[in-house]
Amino acid sequence: MIARALLLSLLAGCSGAPATADVGGAAGAAGAPDSGAAGAAGQASSGPQPAPYAESIVSFEPGESAGYNQMKLPDIVLGPPQVKNDGVPSLDVLSLGSGGEIVLGFGEQVIVDGPGPDLVVFENPFWPGGDESQVFAELGEVSVSEDGETWQTFACDTVGDGAGHYPGCAGFTPALKYDAAALVPLDPAQTGGDAFDLAELGVARARFVKIRDLMTLAPAGISSGFDLDAVGLVNVEW
Repeated sequence: MIARALLLSLLAGCSGAPATADVGGAAGAAGAPDSGAAGAAGQASSGPQPAPYAESIVSFEPGESAGYNQMKLPDIVLGPPQVKNDGVPSLDVLSLGSGGEIVLGFGEQVIVDGPGPDLVVFENPFWPGGDESQVFAELGEVSVSEDGETWQTFACDTVGDGAGHYPGCAGFTPALKYDAAALVPLDPAQTGGDAFDLAELGVARARFVKIRDLMTLAPAGISSGFDLDAVGLVNVEW
């Protein structure tokens, strides 16, 4: 929730448009999986490698008190995360609202189960006073699908381990500043964000990612809920 971050004077001057489910003509549509054979994970079958980030909004259902940065849809959640400095939460995010959810598409890119994590979700959590165990987090549930209709969901532990970690959730690991043009494929150790492995779901391939705010903080203003910055792919075919 961006409004809460104002307490640290890191996010002063936030403003946004009224919540709306209209994301404009740039929003994508769920389609059938690509039947063509793709190359090995992280390598193209032909042509230049596309940027390994979300390319379209398939749907957006804002929750209560959503609104922050909705006037910047769809670009605000497409492409790489916009982190200016390590430890400083980004303002280039979309607030989903309390209980809101968004579905993102990746064009011709297919998320595949490869070595280690396969995708990374970027929110804007931060550590007040640098204390990792006291992370300011708004948690989100992450699901994946190959056809945009049947979903598999990562189990999210909203209680956490008491040390600032919430296994299976998105929204508790701060993003890091990195060169998005140079760091391909992505390395979660260098990008920060919350990493997810399709193997945990027994899923081999996915083309869509859904994020749903879990209402871990009470709604306030127009900046409530999960603040989505970007979704990046580690293991990908196209």
